[in-house]
Amino acid sequence: MEELLAELERLYPDAKPALVYTTPYELLVAVILSAQCTDERVNKVTAVLFEQYATPAAMVTLSQEELERYIYSCGFYRNKAAHILSASRDILEKFGGEVPQTLEELRTLAGVGRKTANVVYSVAFGGAAIAVDTHVFRVSNRTGLARGKTPEEVEEGLMKAIPEAKWAKAHHWLIWHGRKVCHSQRPDCTACTLKQWCAYFRDGGRG
Repeated sequence: MEELLAELERLYPDAKPALVYTTPYELLVAVILSAQCTDERVNKVTAVLFEQYATPAAMVTLSQEELERYIYSCGFYRNKAAHILSASRDILEKFGGEVPQTLEELRTLAGVGRKTANVVYSVAFGGAAIAVDTHVFRVSNRTGLARGKTPEEVEEGLMKAIPEAKWAKAHHWLIWHGRKVCHSQRPDCTACTLKQWCAYFRDGGRG
């Protein structure tokens, strides 16, 4: 596993979020929008949305229906609009207009789940956390780096397998490998430099 991690670090030394943001609040909104949606689509939507509504105070001036129109193309727009507005109100009412900087406080925001909180905590505030999205879940299980039937189980496994100082970076390594090589339907095992350590490849692609 140490060799596998070293290879991931070699492959993606400059890996970082594909989402475009300038503040912790913008990152929070972008991550909420990214559920079941590509980062490219989210970036197109937020480029327009953040021109006028880049703070919690500005965001809550929008009605649910108005925000839905901005984010419609991201999918699940009703739930996402409700979550963004609820979280924005919580930030204003409970945290003085600033995104909270601890995992515990982030998870109290309406509509903010474990993955979203972990991303904001690690990316915006440099905290030690591993966010498990579909790419991280898939690559971790396939390689054998961490196995689990739920994101929480995989997160626990990754925290044991990876040195804490590298949790945040490893999250991005796994995401980029999932995007570029270890695709959901047709993983490119021939081109994959992790295959000598990968359980999926060793088992002939059977799981």
